[in-house]
Amino acid sequence: MITRIDADVLIPGRGSPVPHGTVVIDGSTIGYAGPSTTAPPTPDALVVRAPAVMPGLWDCHGHFFGIKTASVGTYFLDSAPLRSARAAKDAEIALQAGFTSVREAGGLGVHLARAVAEGTLAGPSIYAPGAILSTTGGHGDLHSIPLDWVHSLTERSGELALCDGVADCIRAVRAQLRLGAKVIKICASGGVMSELDDPIHQQFRADELQAIVETAALAERSVMAHCHGKPGIMAALEAGVRTIEHGTYLDDEVCAAMRELDAILVPTRYIVARLLKAGTSSGMSAENARKLYEIADTHADAIARAHASGVRIAAGTDIFQSGAGLPVGWGQNGGELPLLVEAGLSTLDAIEAATANGPDTLGLQAPRAGQLREGWDADVITVSADPSVDVGLLADPDSITGVWRHGVAAKHAAAS
Repeated sequence: MITRIDADVLIPGRGSPVPHGTVVIDGSTIGYAGPSTTAPPTPDALVVRAPAVMPGLWDCHGHFFGIKTASVGTYFLDSAPLRSARAAKDAEIALQAGFTSVREAGGLGVHLARAVAEGTLAGPSIYAPGAILSTTGGHGDLHSIPLDWVHSLTERSGELALCDGVADCIRAVRAQLRLGAKVIKICASGGVMSELDDPIHQQFRADELQAIVETAALAERSVMAHCHGKPGIMAALEAGVRTIEHGTYLDDEVCAAMRELDAILVPTRYIVARLLKAGTSSGMSAENARKLYEIADTHADAIARAHASGVRIAAGTDIFQSGAGLPVGWGQNGGELPLLVEAGLSTLDAIEAATANGPDTLGLQAPRAGQLREGWDADVITVSADPSVDVGLLADPDSITGVWRHGVAAKHAAAS
């Protein structure tokens, strides 16, 4: 089946908008994207009219945990089947909000990805790491429960994995590859939503980081590194990670290194802004809230500094809650874009961060997506007005009038 979308403006993902543009979806790929005046004839096509057409959106840092509280360390209190059911609904909600791709940052996504790929579940394409890899006592550890319980949880549910020393790190990476991981996630510094670690401190040693990156590279997988503090950021970059997640304490030296290595920043401003507003009413502990308030302004400055220095940015939210009305619940993913504009990006820069830059975070696993280009995946959305003028439209799922993932309509725009 061929679908033709004629729009007042075509936003390609990378590059300038095209007034009066047309996208032709031919099966699972894009047959044409460009000015309507040069579009091929499509006499048998389903024709859709829209104010704007653009690539499907990418969230490059979200968690399919299937939990309702903001206390991440209590995820194990709900059963895995219950959390899986919630996460499946989250995937559907994300797709309806215009997110046709999610690079997960640890959770149940490695399993959801298979259900989406086989057609059982309506959701975005999910590029998942399996477990979050952490040192013992690191950001991915659960500090308030006995260590042997943490290891037991790792074996039973698999969202977190502790690894110490080179051999253990190699084994942990291979275990995620065995599950079908498309990317590897590590905690290279302390964090905010854990209790006992300092966000500035480096966690994995240089030899451990090198082992993780090298093992992942054997399977053509890139590594995403949770990093707030500069020591962890620099160590992760020197080891060869593809992306820095959060990047709170980056400085000019870090920015220069990221440009040289073509590393990408995924700043996740959304979770900071939303949890700052919610405070401990979200379920955060007082210690989590203290650390969040401590980093908030520095984090905003880091995004502005990185963008001004030419570091590439990809949009990610760190969303992890299930349920409407929660501070960081799935479906609100488009809220990252106005925050990137607030940090200094132009509207088109923010759109590029949430479209064309998304696949690049996956390195050699990158699909041909994120841009409206002939022969590329037909991940396409239509919008009720021009988001290059008002990027806040993309934060409202009701403004997303049509969604196609791999050419299959998931949300139907009105046909003409």
